[in-house]
Amino acid sequence: MNAEIIAVGSELLLGQIVNTNARFLSQQLAGLGIDVYYHTVVGDNPDRLKSAIKIAESRSKIIIFTGGLGPTKDDLTKETIARHIGTELVMNNEALETIEQYFKRTNRVMTENNRKQALILEGSQVLPNDHGMAPGMVLKTGGHIYMLLPGPPKEMEPMFLNYGSKELALLTGVKEQIVSRVLRFFGIGEAALETEIMDIIDEQKNPTVAPLAGEGDVTLRLTAKHRDVMKAQAMLDEVEAKIRQRVGQFIYGYENTTLFVELANVLKERKWTITSAESLTGGLFQQEITSISGASSIFKGGIVCYSNEIKRDIVQVKQETLETYGSVSEECARELAENVMKIFGTDIGISFTGVAGPDELEGKPVGTIFIGIALKGRPSIVEKIKLSGSRGANRNRAVRYGCYFLLKYLRELQDAI
Repeated sequence: MNAEIIAVGSELLLGQIVNTNARFLSQQLAGLGIDVYYHTVVGDNPDRLKSAIKIAESRSKIIIFTGGLGPTKDDLTKETIARHIGTELVMNNEALETIEQYFKRTNRVMTENNRKQALILEGSQVLPNDHGMAPGMVLKTGGHIYMLLPGPPKEMEPMFLNYGSKELALLTGVKEQIVSRVLRFFGIGEAALETEIMDIIDEQKNPTVAPLAGEGDVTLRLTAKHRDVMKAQAMLDEVEAKIRQRVGQFIYGYENTTLFVELANVLKERKWTITSAESLTGGLFQQEITSISGASSIFKGGIVCYSNEIKRDIVQVKQETLETYGSVSEECARELAENVMKIFGTDIGISFTGVAGPDELEGKPVGTIFIGIALKGRPSIVEKIKLSGSRGANRNRAVRYGCYFLLKYLRELQDAI
C-alpha cells in the first residue's frame, strides 16, 4: 500500500512557510506500514490541483491532502476533490455546531463563509478537529482512499494521531510495520561515508540504508519492514552493527539529537561544569550550550576574547606566548582553555582561536583553527583543523567541531573508567 501527500497552498510555493506536514505524515505512515513515494505541493488553483490529483491517482492508492479547508475563496481543496470524483459536499451538523460554539466562546460574530468549513464529502468519515474549526475527512471510493486534513500543524497533527491513523489502519488492513532508525555522524562527509559503506547500501533491500546530508553533519536512515516490530528492530540492530564496524567512531547519536544536546547530557550525568574562551567564534559556543534546557547546571559563563589585550589581561595568556607563537597557535589555545577553566572554577575549559576570514592573520591562512580542551586533573589537548568556506561557515563549523572533539574525549574517558 503506497501513499502520496499533496500539500495545498500558494504560501508553500512562495517559501513563506515550510511544509513540515509532509515530514510528519511520512513518519506516521511509516509506522502504519504505508510507503510514501511522492510529496507534491500545489498552489491555490483548482485546475492545477485537479491535475495533481490525476497524477497522484495514477501512482498511489492513498492520497492525503493538507490545507485548503478554511472559509476563504482560495480554500478549495474539498470543492475540487468533490468535482473530480463526482460527489457532493454536504453539511455536517456536528462540525457546524463546533464552529458555532467556537465563535460564541470567543465573543465573535460568525460570518456566513465560516459555514463552508462544515461541508464534507458525501459518504466520508469525519475526523474531528479538537484544536480548530475545519474538520478533516476520509473517503474510500473508486479504488482510492482520499484523506483531507487541515493545514495548520497544531490542528493537523493531533487530528491524524487521534483519528486519521485509526481510520487508515481500518481501511487498509496493512499488517506490516515499518521501523526506522536514524544514525547521526559528524567529522565525515556524506560522500566519504557512502564510500565506506557502499556495499552495505547496495546489498540491503530490507533493511534499507539511506544517507542524508544535514547542517554540518550526516545522517543514515535505516528502515526495516516486518509484521513483528521486535524482529524489525533486530534487523536494524544487525545492519547498524555492520556500519559501526566501519565508521562507528563518527557516530554521535540517534534520531533528532544534536551534538550540543549529547554534550549537555554527558555533562549533566557526570555533574561537570564547563566554560569557554572564544576568539574567532565570538561567543557562538556559549550561545549553543545555553540554548539547551537546564544549561545553568553545567555552564557558569564564558569570555569572548577577540583582541590580544583581552587574551592577555583577562584570560591571562602570557605575553611571551602571544609574541612567540601568536594568538592563532596551539600554545595560545591551550592557555586559553586552561586559564578560563581556572578563572571560572569549572571542570572543563574549551577555547577557540583561529582565522575565520576573509584575510589571513599572523601569516596563517584562512580556515586555520585551534581548539583547546582542558579537563581538571587531565592533560590538556589541542585539536588543529583546516576549514574552507565563508567567514560565517568557518565560525559555525569550528564550534561544532569543538563540541564533537569534547564529546568524543569525554565518552572515551567514560569507556576507560
